Amino acid sequence: MARPPPLQELPPGYTPPARVASPQILAGSLKSPLWLRAYFQGLLFSLGCGIQRHCGKVLFLGLLAFGALALGLRVAIIETDLEQLWVEVGSRVSQELHYTKEKLGEEAAYTSQMLIQTPRQEGENVLTPEALDLHLQAALTASKVQVSLYGKSWDLNKICYKSGIPLIENGMIERMIEKLFPCVILTPLDCFWEGAKLQGGSAYLPGRPDIQWTNLDPEQLLEELGPFASLEGFRELLDKAQVGQAYVGRPCLHPDDLHCPPSAPNHHSKQAPKVAQELSGGCHGFSHKFMHWQEELLLGGIAKDPQGQLLRAEALQSTFLLMSPRQLYEHFRGDYQTHDIGWSEEQAGTVLQAWQRRFVQLAQEALPQNSSQQIHAFSSTTLDDILHAFSEVSAARVVGGYLLMLAYACVTMLRWDCAQSQGAVGLAGVLLVALAVASGLGLCALLGITFNAATTQVLPFLALGIGVDDIFLLAHAFTEAPPGTPLQERTGECLQRTGTSVALTSISHMVAFFMAALVPIPALRAFSLQVAIVVGCNFAAVMLVFPAVLSLDLHRRHCQRLDVLCCFSSPCSARVIQILPQELGDRTVPVGIAHLTATVQAFTHCEASSQHVVTILPPRAHLVPPPSDPLGSELFSPGGSTRDLLGQEEGPRQKAACSSLPCARWNLAHFARYRFAPLLLQSHSKAMVLALFGGLLGLSLYGATLVQDGLALTDVVPRGTKEHAFLSAQLRYFSLYEVALVTQGGFDYAHSQRALFDLHQRFSSLKAVLPPPAARAPRTWLHYYRNWLQGIQAAFDQDWASGRISRHSCRNGSEDGALAYKLLIQTGDAREPLDFSQLTTRKLVDKDGLIPPELFYVGLTMWVSSDPLGLAASQANFYPPPPEWLHDKYDTTGENLRISGPAALLPAGCLHPAGMHLPRLRPAAAQPLDGGPHSTGPGDDDCGALWHHGFPGHQTECHPRGDPCGLCRHWC
Repeated sequence: MARPPPLQELPPGYTPPARVASPQILAGSLKSPLWLRAYFQGLLFSLGCGIQRHCGKVLFLGLLAFGALALGLRVAIIETDLEQLWVEVGSRVSQELHYTKEKLGEEAAYTSQMLIQTPRQEGENVLTPEALDLHLQAALTASKVQVSLYGKSWDLNKICYKSGIPLIENGMIERMIEKLFPCVILTPLDCFWEGAKLQGGSAYLPGRPDIQWTNLDPEQLLEELGPFASLEGFRELLDKAQVGQAYVGRPCLHPDDLHCPPSAPNHHSKQAPKVAQELSGGCHGFSHKFMHWQEELLLGGIAKDPQGQLLRAEALQSTFLLMSPRQLYEHFRGDYQTHDIGWSEEQAGTVLQAWQRRFVQLAQEALPQNSSQQIHAFSSTTLDDILHAFSEVSAARVVGGYLLMLAYACVTMLRWDCAQSQGAVGLAGVLLVALAVASGLGLCALLGITFNAATTQVLPFLALGIGVDDIFLLAHAFTEAPPGTPLQERTGECLQRTGTSVALTSISHMVAFFMAALVPIPALRAFSLQVAIVVGCNFAAVMLVFPAVLSLDLHRRHCQRLDVLCCFSSPCSARVIQILPQELGDRTVPVGIAHLTATVQAFTHCEASSQHVVTILPPRAHLVPPPSDPLGSELFSPGGSTRDLLGQEEGPRQKAACSSLPCARWNLAHFARYRFAPLLLQSHSKAMVLALFGGLLGLSLYGATLVQDGLALTDVVPRGTKEHAFLSAQLRYFSLYEVALVTQGGFDYAHSQRALFDLHQRFSSLKAVLPPPAARAPRTWLHYYRNWLQGIQAAFDQDWASGRISRHSCRNGSEDGALAYKLLIQTGDAREPLDFSQLTTRKLVDKDGLIPPELFYVGLTMWVSSDPLGLAASQANFYPPPPEWLHDKYDTTGENLRISGPAALLPAGCLHPAGMHLPRLRPAAAQPLDGGPHSTGPGDDDCGALWHHGFPGHQTECHPRGDPCGLCRHWC
């Protein structure tokens, strides 16, 4: 058998001989598939001929339809809420989040604004007075932020979260306390007097300088005010909270500071404090009992000695707590400051967002560029802003990408013969794909599919590549029509040859993306649906509208008009006249008989020297071999592929005779045919390609083993932003978050106390839970409630033993004793609500540490109203909230003694839901803190066990709290 000639020796117009039909075709076993393909190609042929006959109408109607769909982009909605994007649709997680938001609100407790300070030189110790000075500078700058909205000035003291302002019977003292009551700020500066500088409240009393936390000694103030006002209740409250001397009793970072109070431990010695020793074990707010900040919340990169003594740290963190929009609205509703602005919850949210943006901006600018430390500031508002900004369509990138594709299409489809060039077709094709992408996205918007960052940043370029590939395929096939094809059938022949390939490719893409839409993650589902719809619009544009463009270009070429500038005729175009046997008569050539085809080509060109018209008639003839099978040869002819573009070679009969430029002899097809392809066919090239591919495959397989499940927030937030830098620092140094348990379905707290305590104990024993200080066990709101009952029971026992409280009166007893007196006589029976005989026969907490069920909800009402600091420290949220109740021990009338608990408002013994604050979880170092929907995080198995064995017959949900932990997948 003769070997085929080398690739370099093949003539440009070489066509391989038709292959003999396979035995399966000859046997008739593939008749049905062939018939189906022939039928489909016949439909495409008819479609192409119809489009060519009405190309103008088709083009106009197509552009009109796609333009109308593109208008749907005006109603597009861009989703930036991470919860809505990455929480599984219909999952237990989404149901629990919906339930919690419905009952407790969007942000039931507070919002967090955080500052993280890290050294510019990695590994440097930050437990020095100098580093804390820089932290104070940044935190102080942030705490002084003020914004002006609605004609009012809003500062931190107005919008911060305060842990339960107590009600005082003295009006003047109550107003002073309200102005002075400190914001909740978790900061390492609270270990020192300088922490008072972050509190912005102040009050005025005659004969005294302005009272601020930097000079306020609560014990001394009560002694001075004692002769003028009855402050026993307030003094008792401060003693319970263990306020003491507040900040003035703490060491100063710089004892030589003129404002350092004399009561500071190092004021007289003038010695700088040992920072590591002071911060060991954490810090306290103004209340030592209720406000303890663990050192893991304040310090990152901690190193300790074998005895557990703190030695060094690499990061400092301060957290400012703000009220939620609902809390801020409720706080100022009816206030004289907002009565004239139509105060609403939306306005409250706007105030908080404006303050947060200003907070982040000033905090990041607080330290100079040459400082040894750097500040990372964060708020949920700026995170939403940056996600929204990067989710917007970048007009510059999209336009730049499409312009590059326009240039590429124009360059690759231009020919030196203006009449045979297709530059305008390339331009029109790219613009048509752009319109199809816009119309597809507009249709998605009309269907209610929300956009996200993937839609705006990835999809336009992905759809451009898919659509332009089909455009090039059709354009190339249109120029390579078989000789003798009638002019009016050129478009039909083009679709018949390549339409099947284009249709199968596009349909495969659409089916694949529609299948991917089964993924329950909203962001991925929306992206898959949008890509599938856009590919469908691209397919419609390529198969219906672009053939009309090709038909118009065929008319231009037939009229010998210039490319792009089609209004002008080509001054020097090659006119080729082909005389074919098929055009001389209707007689067909019998199948199976070889025949001689004579082609006469007349090349007309103008000589540049004499400007004469010269006509050349080179005779030419070639023998056409007989086809082996009309059906097989037609169906298995090249159906069109992007690889066919490399075979587009302009032979001598396709080139204009007036092309005299040297560069006209070179094009991409010439390079691929005579340079690149021979290089690939060499043995050493083949070996090198195989070796490179094998190495790349091995590297890819190894990389696949390193992929971790989950979705960290650092993967969602754009790199290079300040928010990304903060999240990276937080993930490295402060990968802690709180969890909260929410009960559902009419949970009966009164009869399930033991189960609650057992659940909390098991939860606290998890490996990932941060261990509490040795002197303090982790507590929930139920612990705080029980401890409060035990405290007032002890006060009642003392008052009863001393005779200050009797069966008929509690006026002479203490405040706590009077509270216990009123609670002990409650029966829970509406007909006989009071029973004084129970004063000595029952206890508020039994010997097993359980609260009597009949007193549980009545006592809960009293605790919520009487212990604001303990309630705030417990971080409990009740729905519906217990009724307000004011205590006056001197009012012992029947109405005042009768207390209405939540049980009177709900079905017997039911209170749902309530948040139970649980310990903080410490994720494993190898796991992302803010992982997306996955179940590989630490504690998941234990959490699931608690879910299954916690409360038989009731539902509970357990989820993280605080920012930026909105995506943690640690759910019970």
